[in-house]
Amino acid sequence: MQHRIVSQKEWLEARKKLLEQEKALTRHRDLVCAERLRLPWVRIEKDYLFDGPDGRLTLSDLFQGRSQLYIKHFMMAPGAHHQCVGCSLEVDHMTDLLPHLENHDVSYVVVARAPIEEIEVVRKRMGWKFLWVSSFGSDFNYDFNVSFRPEDVAAGRAQYNFRQAPEWARDFLDLSGRSIFYRNEAGEIFHTYSAYARGGEEVLGIYGILDSMPKGRNENGPYRSLTDWARPRDMYGKGGNVEPNGRYHASTCDCSKQGQ
Repeated sequence: MQHRIVSQKEWLEARKKLLEQEKALTRHRDLVCAERLRLPWVRIEKDYLFDGPDGRLTLSDLFQGRSQLYIKHFMMAPGAHHQCVGCSLEVDHMTDLLPHLENHDVSYVVVARAPIEEIEVVRKRMGWKFLWVSSFGSDFNYDFNVSFRPEDVAAGRAQYNFRQAPEWARDFLDLSGRSIFYRNEAGEIFHTYSAYARGGEEVLGIYGILDSMPKGRNENGPYRSLTDWARPRDMYGKGGNVEPNGRYHASTCDCSKQGQ
């Protein structure tokens, strides 16, 4: 992109015009946030069980004594030989935020379908301190539309991002997202909100910085998304490649094919 070089006065005039648009966006965002708070809720009737580092946990246990629960659906299937760069980038934002969230009556938990033993290998290698549990053997991922049975995709029953899941979901089986829950004083749990795909950008604070930089997001590769540049933070400069849906394969990966 070519930029005009102008005087300070001309720059200020252009900046004020942009400010008008930024303020309009802020006001619209406030309206959207208010509508989000007015969404109806769904009572959770099913008993979900998860495997944690120290044993079995219920959905209620994940609240850890608080009334609000944020669940990050991490894209990691059983036996995965890869790590999702988008999920990794997102949860990297959270460790130092945990005390602030917990003081605000919010528990943050990551859930993946991989067995807890496989999850713990990744969590410890990355140094993540949040609670990460496994939904292996549970319907949780399927009920919240981040995991897909091939036969459901083929029959058009699978849903992702509030529409029919695309056919390519059969090749990936697990995708990312976030779901929010509330528990009242009677112990009842309600599903209040979920978001998928680019809805995850809402919690990618790094974009707030990149969007103000001269090069912007600089996502000019084949995928036109963070998969063009983001890597697990311990893999920058070490080669490897990323699939279109964000699955990173290290240069030493012994996968028999991309997509494992």
